[in-house]
Amino acid sequence: MTATGDKHRETAGDSGGERLSFPDEEWRRRLTPEQYRITRQGGTERAFTGEYWDCKVPGTYRCVGCGAALFSSETKFDSGTGWPSFWTPVARDAVRDRQDRGYGMVRTEALCARCDAHLGHVFPDGPRPTGLRYCINSAALKLDADAG
Repeated sequence: MTATGDKHRETAGDSGGERLSFPDEEWRRRLTPEQYRITRQGGTERAFTGEYWDCKVPGTYRCVGCGAALFSSETKFDSGTGWPSFWTPVARDAVRDRQDRGYGMVRTEALCARCDAHLGHVFPDGPRPTGLRYCINSAALKLDADAG
């Protein structure tokens, strides 16, 4: 237990596993100000500015906060929106959805299922086979590039 009473545990960073929680000051220490603004405060980076929006490197995209595997480069596609877009997470339980009623809209927010980091939003206008577009902030991700 921490001084604030929050239980936290860090594991190897698979998509499953134990939930991860830290007090706010620990998140601020672990993340850059931009990563914190996006993942802990629900912010959004400007389109066409993030590190991964046009990245073609094969690998696994992990949560910047906890290291959980979230998306594969094999499901990444160019949505033309200026954010990295994927048609499915690496595992059904890697990303969880929540209704977002901010900014006078109703959208589906995508969160890391392990640490509740805000990743971006999910839209029903993606390619087959799912028809979904996970529109994700680069600042919420860390690419674990395939060796080779």
